[in-house]
Amino acid sequence: MLYLLAVVGAITISVVVWRLLSQERVGAGTKPNRANPVAPDDDPEFLRKLGEQKPKRPDEDDTK
Repeated sequence: MLYLLAVVGAITISVVVWRLLSQERVGAGTKPNRANPVAPDDDPEFLRKLGEQKPKRPDEDDTK
């Protein structure tokens, strides 16, 4: 019975370690770079262009 418990414990520990290491290799939690596609709402350049293209309303003034 003790050997069975040791085998189950060793398998459990190895699975946990394997899952933790495999997530790091895949790149979970990494910052997006230009090689990976970026969603428009996460892209600062897109948001800047969107702000520049936004038409100004007549009741807005730039003197604020």
